[in-house]
Amino acid sequence: MNARRLIPTAAATVATALGIATLSACSSDSAAAGDTGKFDVVASFYPMAFLAEQIGGDHVHVTSLTQPGQEPHDLEISAKETARLQDSDAVLYLKNLQPSVDKAVAQSEIKTKIDAASLTTLEEHGNEVGGHAAEHDSHEGEESGGKDPHIWLDPVRYAEVAQGVGKAFEKADPDHAADYKKNTAALVKQLDDLDQQFKDGLANTRSKVFITTHAAFGYLAERYGLTEEAINGLDPESEPSAARVKDLEKMAKADGVTTVFYETLVSDKTAKTVARDSGLKTDVLDPIEGITDRSRGNDYLSVQEANLKALQTALGSK
Repeated sequence: MNARRLIPTAAATVATALGIATLSACSSDSAAAGDTGKFDVVASFYPMAFLAEQIGGDHVHVTSLTQPGQEPHDLEISAKETARLQDSDAVLYLKNLQPSVDKAVAQSEIKTKIDAASLTTLEEHGNEVGGHAAEHDSHEGEESGGKDPHIWLDPVRYAEVAQGVGKAFEKADPDHAADYKKNTAALVKQLDDLDQQFKDGLANTRSKVFITTHAAFGYLAERYGLTEEAINGLDPESEPSAARVKDLEKMAKADGVTTVFYETLVSDKTAKTVARDSGLKTDVLDPIEGITDRSRGNDYLSVQEANLKALQTALGSK
């Protein structure tokens, strides 16, 4: 590990940006805390920080480039923050989700760079993913997709990433390899259990179709035999066309959709407008890009369990 972690007072603003209040005590210090005496990991945003925390345990000090409550797609990293990366032992990020992070990592000389996207498989997703997508021609224009980065919302893919992160930690910090291996196994077991909860909880539902504002749940939909119909694309800030909204209204009636889901870090205005015009309810389906006071849970696992309950209610679980 690096012998020094000394960051001048002028970096206080950067330190604030690197803080992540919802992680455990070992990561609650800012990045300007000096020599932590631990394996220092910079995570790009919450799902990566959660993995680092769970796998690293007491041996790691984790900081996040994305502040709690900040929409990660919008993150911009300053030149000073890019320079700070060099003071860490490892960086854990998800390539193609946050362009500014990708650039900063590429410019950094950190020895251990862990790209979560390389640890599992990514697919191309549009606004519609799941059962209906197989029945229609591929979408064009705004509804055409790209490589979907939201792999953490599928417990199976997230477990694959966890295993890869564990191996990377073992290699980078061999003195604590045994603990990393043990912690990884424990986390994978929790994710396997979560996967089973989703399988059981969504096996028998009145409907298999759900509407979201943000096309973040494609992997989850595919995993559990559902269809995600997203108002917007992979970018949560994109605006839907009038034709798309009209199609959603028709689909909602045909498939018995009851709810339009919105998320915690983006405005619910579009969801409420579509729901009002279609006579539907609204509810939260959290993409878990960050934990805030509005989150239905205090960590990845508890928020996913809340997501499952929300889907069961909306889909009419039997």
